[in-house]
Amino acid sequence: MQGATQDAGITVSGLACRRGDRVLFSGVSFTLQPGAALQVSGVNGIGKSSLLRLVAGLARPFAGTVNCHGAIGLVDERSALDPALTLERALAFWSRLDGGGVAPVAALGLTHLLDVPVRYLSTGQRKRAAMARLIGQRAAIWLLDEPLNGLDIEAARVVERLTAEHCAHGGIAVIASHQPFALARMDQLALADYAQ
Repeated sequence: MQGATQDAGITVSGLACRRGDRVLFSGVSFTLQPGAALQVSGVNGIGKSSLLRLVAGLARPFAGTVNCHGAIGLVDERSALDPALTLERALAFWSRLDGGGVAPVAALGLTHLLDVPVRYLSTGQRKRAAMARLIGQRAAIWLLDEPLNGLDIEAARVVERLTAEHCAHGGIAVIASHQPFALARMDQLALADYAQ
């Protein structure tokens, strides 16, 4: 299920994020080794998504450093699946680019939706489709932004189980969520402690 994870790691030191003239947080530091998970919590607008974007290298920090070793996969509100394609074709497109990883459509309850265009999927179905694409990507580092939003209880348990399996195989997960996420031995980072 995973790509190479033995050398995966994240080191964040003194990280600060500014949005416009406002510093959202500063002084954030943590280190994650293979098998580790971290839940970043806080109210809406505190900077959870911004922190994930900084770790992913999609934004530049106002201060501090981020060092990641290993391929990174991000699931956020944008599924990166072409809305005009059927789910099957959209996942196949990424499978070719990602090196042929198999997306676990059955485990995520998506088999009956493979012939449906992505634009017609519900919020929860799109979230599960994004998780399928992430697993097919075989990235060592998972960055999950509000991964349970839009999911029913059963689907949420599936996402939690798949994340636990990822970490059990040496992967790393950083979960930004204001909702509880059931994962054993997960560290916690409350962004309110670093807010300005």
